This record gives sequence, structure tokens and C-alpha cells, in this order.
Amino acid sequence: MTEAPIQPAAHGSGSCTLIGILDDGWAGLGDVARARLASADLIIGARRTLDLVSGQSSPTTRLLPMDGALSEVAGWVQQACADGRQVVVLATGDPLCHGIGSSLAAALAAAGMPSKSADRRAATPLELLPAPSTVQLAFARLKRPWQQAHIASCHGNDRGDWQPGATPEHALYAVLRAVARHPLVAVLTSAENGPDRIARALLTVGHADDLRLSVACRLAREDETIAADLRLIDAATRSFPDPNVVIIEQTALFREQPLFGLADTHFVQQQQGEHAGLITKREPRAVALASLGLHAHSIVWDIGAGSGSVGLEASRIAHQGHVWAMEKSPTRAAHARTNARRLRASNYSLFEGKAPDGLDTWPDPDAVFIGGSGGELASLIELIRVRLRPDGRLAINLIALENLAIATAALDQAGLVWELIQLGVFRSQPILHLHRLAALNPVWILIASLPETGSSR
Repeated sequence: MTEAPIQPAAHGSGSCTLIGILDDGWAGLGDVARARLASADLIIGARRTLDLVSGQSSPTTRLLPMDGALSEVAGWVQQACADGRQVVVLATGDPLCHGIGSSLAAALAAAGMPSKSADRRAATPLELLPAPSTVQLAFARLKRPWQQAHIASCHGNDRGDWQPGATPEHALYAVLRAVARHPLVAVLTSAENGPDRIARALLTVGHADDLRLSVACRLAREDETIAADLRLIDAATRSFPDPNVVIIEQTALFREQPLFGLADTHFVQQQQGEHAGLITKREPRAVALASLGLHAHSIVWDIGAGSGSVGLEASRIAHQGHVWAMEKSPTRAAHARTNARRLRASNYSLFEGKAPDGLDTWPDPDAVFIGGSGGELASLIELIRVRLRPDGRLAINLIALENLAIATAALDQAGLVWELIQLGVFRSQPILHLHRLAALNPVWILIASLPETGSSR
């Protein structure tokens, strides 16, 4: 690969072509792509893609590696085109499939918009010539349709193997959430986050033989290999050639749980001692969750999480969001972790401790549920008043008269708007060959929000 100086050209007559290329290089390109490369003044790409076309361009063409400088590419293109040069940017496969295409097109369009500055250059012309995506090739090699596939990427900072409770910053987060929602997922991997790490993460979350994993390695190269229908436990300890694409499919053993209204018996909970059976029962749980106004991307706090019944059901409703839970009892926290794994809740982070300690590190919530306050109810309400996002909701489940009085006074003091629900639930129980109704403990549910006129937070 050589770098030659750019020769002067007519000002303002330049253009840019974004070309998708696979590892078969020049041989896999069409005539139009080859012509653009042959006439280019500047070719920008990762070193490995530049090597694929080395020797096919003019001796005066400058080859500019973009490794480690992705954010600068749009500026390079804009400047070169303003100087009248013909630019080619190389990307792997289809640049609009988790590639540079959308960000480059947006950056060039934004740079061409009139602004208050004296620089009012026209938008840079951009042509896109995609190659087949590596995802498309992977499914072709497996001879399987892919129109229903969800595509995820785990490019990002290397944060190591997935650990229970990992937060959305982890590079595997999007992959695990995709698997939670879709029966067929294609993953664009990275050198750090490869098939073995993905398999271990899926096992950690709670998956096993309900999933199969296929790996397409070094596509369009002479040493291309395909490993199909691997068990997670086998893929987790195996190394795979890089680069690769991972296909994750549900098997016939997959059993989907209800989105809402799980039975109390579904949750592992304390069986002995004064807190035995202390769980937010399904009926008050349903009312509280309905009152929180959750949406797919909600950020939820669950304070006094207990065995996790409310927070874990919230994680299923806010499937693209995240639940941050806190529980002071090590025993109940252990039960919540077990329940999270049984539900494969990869968007649920549990912390052992007593609120409000540690809440300052959590993101501002869209919804907060308080199932237990450890005597800090008034201070928690004041803190939540400051942190709650606009249109956010707070729900507090209470069984003690004294706590109800504390809570309503604190809500008034904080300037929150609230309403109270008293919930009495009776469930049928067999008695000989008949049935009777047995009452659950009455529950008060306080529902609060910021005033409609807004807040000075």
C-alpha cells in the first residue's frame, strides 16, 4: 500500500462513493465499483480493506487509513470534495447494515446545510455501492431464510465476559436483549466479543439447550469455515477464526413466559422465618405495574426489591429499557438473582444495600417502585422528587397505617401529585369438596407524579 500526494483539481467538483467490499477483494467488485476505484484521487478505508485493492488504483491515488480515526472520515471527505477530488470510502459488506453508511451520509448532509458561519458549502454528493452483507452471506452458507432475522452488533469497548447485572454499557447488552425478543438473531461480532464470549453470556443469563448457535468464519476467503447448530456449552469453550458472524436460533425446547402477570409460585422466595412468603402478590403487583405507565425503553428503579417479582416483571415490559433494583437482605437478594436467571432478565441489575445509598450512581428513572424503604421513606420520596424524569411515575405499596401517614405527608411536602388505591384481594381455597374465599393482606398503593405544570428540579 502506497500513499501519494494529492494533485490539485478543480475546486468544488468532487464527489464521494462509498463502496462495500468483502474479503474476496477486487474479484468480488462490480464494474462500476472498479471504475470508481480506478479514477479515485483519494481512497479511505481500514488498512485491511485498503490492502484488498492495493495495486488496482492510479499511482497518484492517495490511500488514507481510517483505523482509530472514524470520527474524522466525514471531514476528510468533505475537504477533499471541496477541493474537487474524487473520493472512495471502503466499508465491509453493506455499509448501511451496522456500518459507516448512515453516519457518513448524515454527517455530509449536515455539513452541507446553511449555518450561521461563513462556511456554506453545498452538501457533498454521495453514491453508495453496497456488497452483500456478511449477515446475508452467513445465512446463504447455512441455506436458511433470513427475512425474519434481527441484526445486532457487539462492536464496542471490551468490558470482558458478561456478569449478572451488567448494565447497558456492556458491548453484549444489545445482543442479549435481541435474543430476549427475537427467535432468530444475527450478530456482527468483534475480535474481543466473539462467539465463545457470546455463548458464555447466554449461559450466564440462563439460556441452555433452548438456543443453538452457528458461526460463519472468514466469509468470502479461501479458508472460510462454517460451524452450524452448536450447543451453547460447546461454543463457549471453543475458539473461532476471526472475522465471523454468529447466528442464534431458538430451538423447539424454547418456552416463552407470559409478558405480564406471572404466578407468585413462579418466583423463588423465602420459605421460613418472619419474612416467609413476603412477596408482592400478583394482584397488587399488576396494579402497581399498570400504574407506573411503563414503556419499552423505561428506566425503572425497584427499591426494596425483595425476591424481585415487581422489578423482574417490569423488565419484561420495559424490554428495551433497564431495571435497577436494590435489596438490603442478602437472602432475598440471592432469591432475586435466581429469579432473574430463570427469567433470563439481562436488563436487570440488582444491588445489595439500603437505599438511598448508591442511588446517586443510577440514571434518572421514568418509573420508581418502592416495596420496602428500611425506615427511609420520607427521604426517599424527596430524592425521587428531584430525580424523577418528566412524566415519570412513583408507586409505593404499603401495608402499615404508620407508613401510609408518613408517605402521604412526604408526598405533600415534596409537592408531588398523588392518589391512593386500597386493594383487597380474595382468592378461592378448597375446603373439603367445596371452596371458600381467603383474604390476602389489604394493600394501599400510592401513585405519585410531578405536577403537570412542571418542576424546577
